[in-house]
Amino acid sequence: MTTKVKALYDFSGEVNSVELSIKAGEILTFIRDVGAGWYEGENSKGQVGLFPENYVEKIESAGPPSIPPPQLPSTYYEEPPGEDPWSAENSNSNTNQQQNQQDDFWDDDWDDDSETGQQPPANAHSTPLEFRQPALDIHRGFDTHSVISTNAGDRAPQAKKNFNRFSAFVKSGGESYILGTAKVSVSEAEKVYIMDSGTMILWNDQHKGYNVEVASPKKESKMRGLKSYIAYKLTPSYNGIQVSRRYKHFDWLHERLEEKFCLIPIPPLPDKQISGRYEEQFIEHRRLQLQLFVDCVCRHPVLSQSAVWKHFIECTDEKMWKAGKRKAEKDALVGANYFACLQVPDKVIDPFDLERHTENAHRFVTSMDNSVKNVMALAQDQTKKCQTQYKREYQKIGLTFQMLGTSFDLDNSSVNLTTAIKRTGEAYNNIGKMFEEQPKMDWEPLADQMHIYKGMLASFPDILQVHKDAVNKHKEMEKSQQMALPDMKRRTDVMSYSLLAEISNFHSQREEDFKTAMKTFLNEQINLYQNVSLS
Repeated sequence: MTTKVKALYDFSGEVNSVELSIKAGEILTFIRDVGAGWYEGENSKGQVGLFPENYVEKIESAGPPSIPPPQLPSTYYEEPPGEDPWSAENSNSNTNQQQNQQDDFWDDDWDDDSETGQQPPANAHSTPLEFRQPALDIHRGFDTHSVISTNAGDRAPQAKKNFNRFSAFVKSGGESYILGTAKVSVSEAEKVYIMDSGTMILWNDQHKGYNVEVASPKKESKMRGLKSYIAYKLTPSYNGIQVSRRYKHFDWLHERLEEKFCLIPIPPLPDKQISGRYEEQFIEHRRLQLQLFVDCVCRHPVLSQSAVWKHFIECTDEKMWKAGKRKAEKDALVGANYFACLQVPDKVIDPFDLERHTENAHRFVTSMDNSVKNVMALAQDQTKKCQTQYKREYQKIGLTFQMLGTSFDLDNSSVNLTTAIKRTGEAYNNIGKMFEEQPKMDWEPLADQMHIYKGMLASFPDILQVHKDAVNKHKEMEKSQQMALPDMKRRTDVMSYSLLAEISNFHSQREEDFKTAMKTFLNEQINLYQNVSLS
């Protein structure tokens, strides 16, 4: 059955975009809800496009109201005050029925034997911020004037020119947070503290460090072997309890982390691969790459303490696993709503210092991104040469000397010389084999570390842009109102403190990671040439 909607207000779509202009009273055919507060529909002329959900109503509804466009709700879903979002689910007949349906859905999803997951966007290993939106708390654009002005007579049922469309700032919930329209409750356990050390802004990490081992990859199957997958054993150091996780579980976790923490670059997962995914060498390399991802999360002061991460590395019960997954997907404290969890210093951030720090971060990220890509290209090139060109050249030399020694066998007068020449040929042949095996000791680990940083660096431009939009929104509102807005300034500072703390953490981890990576690389290079000299 075709669904019709009636336009309540005029909306002017942007030229050369997917938006559809509509007039109040116009009847349109509803096609689908595309999310983020937008509908797709078709007008009487056969034109198809997107228009705001709150600017139309179902055809069965009453006619257009005499009031202006409604202000959008801050959330679709809000946890009752004091309720632990990770506690056991409330049980009644309706929720049980819904739970059973969701269980069936997840069974189907996780039983898929494909390990490929979703293909990442080109030249990036993490989801762009415009897609980091709350699962159930999707903030749409709206007339920002209505946030402060309450004089309905000053407003007409016409979409304002500053209607925010598909910006990363709006979709992450940033505008709703800055304007104070997003209302969420935060328990004491969910609060995260940021401190000013005097020289830099830091996450106040008071938790004891830990690590999680990724080991024992094993091919498993279900449905009598019709579906197969690789399972990895994860063991946290603080409890020693093993959990089994597939790559698809990692994929799900990555989506949740990106959705929840919009100003934290999430380390990327290994690239997807279909062919050869059950080969022993591939499985071991993927295990090492997953270990790098896990290590990055464990070392992060915020990610390592998040409920969804703890659920991922601790939950052993299948029923609790599914319940926890549903809770994570219903989490209201995602995107910009997460800033409600942050407890920051009272000191007001100096805008000039903030601009200097963010500009420096932008320049650094741009430069490092290019350098990391160069190192990755070098590592891949050297790996290929070691396994083909270098190996072939050394073994060609070895074969030549062995052939020379074989020819000397025809004369028994120079046995010692013949033996020495043959051993020289064997030595060069062994050197060729050393070069063939060497990349997995130095170049591959270096490339894997570069992969992690390439993915995180790809997130920073969007992170910096979301923060810049927040600062600009505050300036815009103060200018339009011709007055200071201390509450809005405070919320903007919360985002700024979060960004500065993450920049400090990024540099700290970068220094540690690259020091370890270069030390490992150089030690393995030294070992290679020492072994060559002993051949």
